[in-house]
Amino acid sequence: MNLLIMGPPGAGKGTQAGGIADHYNIPTISTGQLFRDNIALGTALGKKIEALIAGGNLVSDEVTNEMVFDRLSKPDVRKSRGFLLDGYPRTLEQAAAFDKHLRAARMRLDGVVALTADPNSLTHRMLKRAEIEGRADDNEETIRKRIEVYGIETAPLLDLYGKRGLLIEVDADGSVEDVADRIRWALDARLGRK
Repeated sequence: MNLLIMGPPGAGKGTQAGGIADHYNIPTISTGQLFRDNIALGTALGKKIEALIAGGNLVSDEVTNEMVFDRLSKPDVRKSRGFLLDGYPRTLEQAAAFDKHLRAARMRLDGVVALTADPNSLTHRMLKRAEIEGRADDNEETIRKRIEVYGIETAPLLDLYGKRGLLIEVDADGSVEDVADRIRWALDARLGRK
């Protein structure tokens, strides 16, 4: 089972990704964690990423693609016969490269879990988290801007995957358990499992 998970900041992607991966026994691949791991291990990719970030640049699609494709070739992905990607693709260019990679690897995407939630609910959730974690930079204005940017940047991807019949929209409002149940139900229904 090859899946993507998408959702606005504060929707619980990281939390839900872990639950999905555990339930279906597939590895979660988070691009953010891949960046951190490659930098920490001092890999060639990690050095590229570190240099880009140190120069105040965003990590390019090319470097991100290379890192994700390398991770998809690892034995745990092959043995589990699947993966859950969190944080990738973020652009149509990355999606096109991902499609090409999947074809070359004789793999296919089975679904895209798109977490949805009311922006006010997300803002409230993130403000609470910022208060608990002591993150002064996460104020209401910053949070609302991040949610807005996510909507603008992700809309083309949601449209793309929707047209392909891969989009599985799940309401992310509610308890972690309720959302997890909704996701499992939607995935099982989509993939013909009971």
